Amino acid sequence: MANNSNKSIFLIPVMLCFFCMGFVDLVGIASNYVKEDLGLSDSVANIFPSLVFFWFLIFSVPTGMLMNKIGRKNTVLLSLIVTVISLLIPLFGNSFGVMLIAFSLLGIGNALMQTSINPLAMLIIGDKNLASTLTFGQFVKAIASFLAPYLAMWGATKVIPSFGYDWRVLFMVYFIVGVLATALLWATPIQEEISERKSSSFMDCLRLLGKPIVLLSFLAIMCHVGIDVGTNTTAPKLLMERVGMTLNEAAFATSLYFIFRTIGALTGSFFLRVMKTRWFFIISVILMAGSMILMFSGQTKAVLYVAIALVGYGNSNIFSMAFSEALLSVPDKQNEVSGLMIMGLFGGTVFPLIMGFMSDAMGQAGAVAVMAVGVIYLFTYIKQVKN
Repeated sequence: MANNSNKSIFLIPVMLCFFCMGFVDLVGIASNYVKEDLGLSDSVANIFPSLVFFWFLIFSVPTGMLMNKIGRKNTVLLSLIVTVISLLIPLFGNSFGVMLIAFSLLGIGNALMQTSINPLAMLIIGDKNLASTLTFGQFVKAIASFLAPYLAMWGATKVIPSFGYDWRVLFMVYFIVGVLATALLWATPIQEEISERKSSSFMDCLRLLGKPIVLLSFLAIMCHVGIDVGTNTTAPKLLMERVGMTLNEAAFATSLYFIFRTIGALTGSFFLRVMKTRWFFIISVILMAGSMILMFSGQTKAVLYVAIALVGYGNSNIFSMAFSEALLSVPDKQNEVSGLMIMGLFGGTVFPLIMGFMSDAMGQAGAVAVMAVGVIYLFTYIKQVKN
């Protein structure tokens, strides 16, 4: 573990990696633009966010095992390389097949990154204030998330003579940042001991789900990500359906969600230091419940904006609290537990698929009803939050 004098320096490249981790959230606004470009239905367009998060099911646990062999820093570097490649591909076209490949690689890179970046941060900061440190990382991640819709709108509404990539200019900007993050982390000396003990098998990792706190935290993260990706894709559609906005106008809804996620992550890193985690968790879930009610019934722009802001703030710290509960519950298997928790991001596949079919059948209220089920589960998780 790095000593105290080096911690702040070593956290700079790690926090830039958290920023790169936020690139995955461009899938929400990007899928809406792809839907418009290619004339897709909601259920088909929702394949893109679902595909991104499908790879968390496949790669998260193996990544936890890979960290035992090559180390946390090298695993994060590998994730950055895959992410950078995924951002390069859409610059050469936006056909259905090209976007499928790009989003698949984005999902694989993000699965590798989300599994390894939290343990790498823990290696530097230690056990103390882990939840607040991870929450600050989520704040940095959220900056990239809420910038994505603005970059897409800028590209869609401004002609860029030198490139002409329309809304896809956001891939170019994030590609440049990804290259910078890769170089900076590679040049940063971070000491870690790679365990020489026998690596856990895939089944050994899955058996950890037999521990109630690990399983329940896994389900909490599934719901958190399902609501996150669901709001990301559904918020603009709500405004288009109920207020009659165009896509470029409604794209602000995605940014509004991430603005309040960013505010929530920043203030959450403070609140988690000065108040009990359980109380902050309760407040967060109550805000999300209020949001679901307003999303389901709201018919005006103001009401829908309030609903989007509430779920943005409420959902901003759920991941950090559930992740830290699980990670600290099995201190000798943290790499493996991290892989399992990130596998929970598979919720970003399950929720949008169901929401797409529900919205095709009964409008965006059907999609909101699916997210509300996730909020109900989070209420049941409250008793698992110890402190």
